Amino acid sequence: MSSEQRLFGVAPYFIVDDIFEAAEFYRDKLGFEFNRIWGEPPQFVIVYRDGAQIMLKSIGSRGHVRPNHHVYSDACWDAYIRVKDADALYEELRSRGVKITRTIENAPYNCRDFDVEDNSGYILGFGQDLES
Repeated sequence: MSSEQRLFGVAPYFIVDDIFEAAEFYRDKLGFEFNRIWGEPPQFVIVYRDGAQIMLKSIGSRGHVRPNHHVYSDACWDAYIRVKDADALYEELRSRGVKITRTIENAPYNCRDFDVEDNSGYILGFGQDLES
């Protein structure tokens, strides 16, 4: 493997029922931004907050959303986003009325984290690395 190669991030790709509702949820509830919704009819958007990006896609008919926990009940997340201050983000999202599916805690894998559910049923984990 080349020591010059660097990976800069990852952007999960979620199928959603309504592209406008999904984009607005990420903006209004989770604090993400987006510049535009692409397609005719509109069907694709990249939402971003700081270095995190999530791609959202509507495929023209409802009922195709498949969060991981719908496929396998023990699946924890559809995306896990590392953050600087998990406690501050937890309070921010809670104050915005976001559905918290797991309250903030120190996890056995050396992270302080919590989970939320978006308006399509996808589970997002937000975690801060704890000092070793």
